[in-house]
Amino acid sequence: MRRIRLLWRILKITHADKLLFGFLVYFILTSIMIYLVEPNIQTVGDSLWYCFAASTTIGFGDIVAVTLLGRVLTVILCIYAVLIIALIPGVVVSYFIEFNKIKSKESVVVFLDQLEHLETLSKEELRELSQKVKQRRYRL
Repeated sequence: MRRIRLLWRILKITHADKLLFGFLVYFILTSIMIYLVEPNIQTVGDSLWYCFAASTTIGFGDIVAVTLLGRVLTVILCIYAVLIIALIPGVVVSYFIEFNKIKSKESVVVFLDQLEHLETLSKEELRELSQKVKQRRYRL
C-alpha cells in the first residue's frame, strides 16, 4: 500500500496523473461509442473488454470492429494507450533518478562541509567521517 501511495504521489508531482485520468476518460467514452456503433458488440461489458484488449495491444480477436468509426476509435485508443504505457514508467524512473541525484549531491555537500571544518568536529564525528572515507575508498 505504501508503494502505491508513493507512485500516486510521483504521478501527482509530475502531473502524469492528468494524462492517466485523460486516458481513463477517453477509454470509457470510446467503450460507450464502440458499443453504440458496432453491430457485433451487444453489451457494454463486451465493449469494455474489446477496448481493453485493443488498448493493451493483446487483441484476442474474439470481438472485432467492423465499422469505419469503430476502427478509427480503436486506432486512436491503441495509440493513446501505447503512449501512456510508455510514458508513466518513464516519468516514475526519471523522477527516482533525479531524486537520487539530489540525495547524492546533498550527502556530498555535507561530507565536504565536514572536511572543511575538521577542527570543529568532535572525536566521534571524526571517527564517523573516517569510516565514510574508508567505505568510499573500498567501493572504488
